[in-house]
Amino acid sequence: MIKSSWQTLINDEQSKPYFQSLIGEINQQRVDGITILPPENDVFNAFNSVELEDVKVVVLGQDPYHGLGNDNIPQAHGLAFSVQKGIKIPPSLVNIYKELTNDIDGFVSPSHGNLTAWAEQGVLLLNTVLTVQQGQAHSHAKLGWETFTDNIIGQINQHNDGCVFILWGAHAQKKGRNIDNIKHLILSGPHPSPLSVYRGFYGSKPFSKANAWLVNHDKPAINWRLNNHE
Repeated sequence: MIKSSWQTLINDEQSKPYFQSLIGEINQQRVDGITILPPENDVFNAFNSVELEDVKVVVLGQDPYHGLGNDNIPQAHGLAFSVQKGIKIPPSLVNIYKELTNDIDGFVSPSHGNLTAWAEQGVLLLNTVLTVQQGQAHSHAKLGWETFTDNIIGQINQHNDGCVFILWGAHAQKKGRNIDNIKHLILSGPHPSPLSVYRGFYGSKPFSKANAWLVNHDKPAINWRLNNHE
């Protein structure tokens, strides 16, 4: 169930020509037999756990995982970097867990990759593009999702009283240009993928920096630790 504040915004976006063109193209690809990830019911999962005004941290990635896990279950389920329990933890998330281990006292890498517990605390796990063709990274770039997520971030920038934006990778960092860096904290860094993780992701300590800023602004810190049980 999409939270009410997001539903109003999404409904407004859905009425615009760019969005109708975007969805029309995706639907045509489905008709043509192309597998689109995440599954249709999960595309807007990021907006199910926290209202716009309650967002404390935005973690912004690139596009969804484009692979299938065991039993042909999609890796992507609508939360950036997250996978359902039982799915092998993807390399980018393995690297995130490694950074957390060095950044957050007491963090132990869990046996699963489900980040819903973060979302329920006010972490918006968002990608710049919300869908992808199976096996084809970046295949839905330029279809129109960038406009949608620009508008989402614009609403947070305007209506949220202050949050932390963690922007990983060049696509995410472009979104930072229009964020008020007086009102919000912007933490930019390399994407945690194996291709770029050694370019400054390790040691960047975004999680402790985010919590320090939140506490300094009289907001509850995020408990980044995840239950290790399946």
